[in-house]
Amino acid sequence: MKRRSMGISLAGLLAASVASGACLAAASSPALDDLTSYSLVRLDGGNAIPVTLDEAANTLKDYDVIVLGEFHDHPANHLAEMALFRALYGKAPRLALTLEMFERDVQPALDDYLAGKIGEEVLKSRGRAWGNYSEAYRPLVEYAKARKLPVIAANAPASVVRCVGMEGPGFLATMPADKRNWAAAELHLHEGAYKDKFMRFLEEDGSHGPEDPTKTESEKKAQAERGFASQVTRDDTMAESIHLYLQKNPGAKVVHVTGNFHAESHLGTVERLKLRAPNLRIAVVTPIAAADPERPAVEAKDSSSGNFAVLLRATPARYASKAEEDTAMEKMRAMFRGRPIARPCVLPAN
Repeated sequence: MKRRSMGISLAGLLAASVASGACLAAASSPALDDLTSYSLVRLDGGNAIPVTLDEAANTLKDYDVIVLGEFHDHPANHLAEMALFRALYGKAPRLALTLEMFERDVQPALDDYLAGKIGEEVLKSRGRAWGNYSEAYRPLVEYAKARKLPVIAANAPASVVRCVGMEGPGFLATMPADKRNWAAAELHLHEGAYKDKFMRFLEEDGSHGPEDPTKTESEKKAQAERGFASQVTRDDTMAESIHLYLQKNPGAKVVHVTGNFHAESHLGTVERLKLRAPNLRIAVVTPIAAADPERPAVEAKDSSSGNFAVLLRATPARYASKAEEDTAMEKMRAMFRGRPIARPCVLPAN
């Protein structure tokens, strides 16, 4: 999930990861000394088994799709991703990289960069690269570029996601024909664990936007449903992007990098990819902020969050008190208060 559009906060996800709970039986992982430290663990039933990078890659190479969930702003998470991508290429060189961080409509810019036709600054501009591109995603893209590996802009454009959030999933049917393929042909909006998780997040997290006290319960429910549709627009589009690539390239493998919310517990994008291609073997590598960095362990509640886990040291708390957080949330609400809502929603020309 893209941090600057949907508002699912890294702090909230990290806080959930470090909540107290029973730990799985596991051999000890090395201490996480700083924010560049990480430890790989295989999740196997009721066990969390520390593994080396080579051991993890040896297992993951047998999957068709390896989904690397991430905390977008965690430095060690990005180091682990790069190490896994490099190790997987060494064992399965028919590899493609698909990224949440680039959107379908900028694929031509990404292709031009990979072909050496434009420089990185132009890629950042035309490709609407994320603010942390240089430190977080440049290593992956450069590694792929040097080895002529495909890099796929997998996500739906933020403009489309916003419009679905405003107008509902019916907006997709109103898109111009030349832009309709910016988003998935089909959205999966069914009830289930992922929708429950998303709705819980909306209830618990204050950073996604202001609560309008004038709205009826029915209006609030409709807004939440539109929010879920906008989230699923990303999930289904990323799933479809991976599926289309594999259909055109039988025998290839894909490493997909995305926010952990989209992949955790094989939900979100992973669930929707499985609906499109039930026979695909999909592995999920999920980040977990260890409750005790000196003795990092996987808690029982995280035992089914992925096939492997990357144990990380938690990033600093965003706020030292509830008062600090309330002040920050009120500033955010003030930004939205009185702002007119543009309808009908119109996509940019390019």
